[in-house]
Amino acid sequence: MLIVHHLGISQSDRVVWLCEELGIPYQLRRYDRDPQTRLAPAAYRALTQFGTAPVIDDGGLVLGESGAIVEYIAQTYGNGRLILRHGAPGYADFLFWFHFANGSFMPAALIDSMVSRMDGNPDGVTTALRARFDRAYDLIEERLGSVPYLGGDDFTAADIMILFPLTTMRFFSRRDIGPYPHIRAYLQRIGARPAFQRAMQKAEPGLDLETVLA
Repeated sequence: MLIVHHLGISQSDRVVWLCEELGIPYQLRRYDRDPQTRLAPAAYRALTQFGTAPVIDDGGLVLGESGAIVEYIAQTYGNGRLILRHGAPGYADFLFWFHFANGSFMPAALIDSMVSRMDGNPDGVTTALRARFDRAYDLIEERLGSVPYLGGDDFTAADIMILFPLTTMRFFSRRDIGPYPHIRAYLQRIGARPAFQRAMQKAEPGLDLETVLA
């Protein structure tokens, strides 16, 4: 059986959610962060050579990297559901947003989180890096002003990929989404999905969904 190694408050939320959306059987193994360092415990870091979340084990095949895992599960167990194929309407948009989540948005969020903890006046490079984070939010807001989901009219794996930096990542990199009405409406649409609710109940028990989506 597919085993999902889930680290609490991490990108592995995506994998649990994907399994629930596809309705496939899986075994969830949950790990709590170290209460002092907030890092993954040693047992989790030992699962892969790089030692980061998420991780799956599929009959002895151990795979890391959330984008790779999402593609693997969708193709292996979901017959390609939630993955737009070449030639499909919105294919290029789907590809962009699927990879934008970790290729541009997550690094910008991490930089913003680190810079916000630094003392002193920001220099030009720091200011430019933080501006990249602002541009990412502006770009997502603009996109969601014209379509209900990032890939277009239908929910896809691109939405699964983007949600972590829009929600749970804000535990690490604070962001007021008040100025982004289209993002707020999008999060409410996502939050109403039964599969998302089931996934969060399993992956993050006790976490207030309203706090995550607000």
